[in-house]
Amino acid sequence: MHLAKVIGTVVASQKHEALTGVKLLLIQPVNDKLENKGDPIVAVDPNMQAGPGCVVSFVVGREAMLALPIPNSPVDAGIVGIVDEPINRETR
Repeated sequence: MHLAKVIGTVVASQKHEALTGVKLLLIQPVNDKLENKGDPIVAVDPNMQAGPGCVVSFVVGREAMLALPIPNSPVDAGIVGIVDEPINRETR
């Protein structure tokens, strides 16, 4: 599981039938200090209802495919949770 900030939404005029009705979000992976880490990616949000500005947890690969109701859906990343309050490991 990884952390990211939602930085936008994605609109697709055509997409795979398994993604019908599924929200696509542009997310920026971050480290545990919420500093950008790598390039932004597109992730599906099947039921978390995240939006721009939210910090989310996401999975990639096979786990992302399992986040959707249709098995083996063509996705690379999926949002599986919204982080209410990130905890910095240095301040615990």
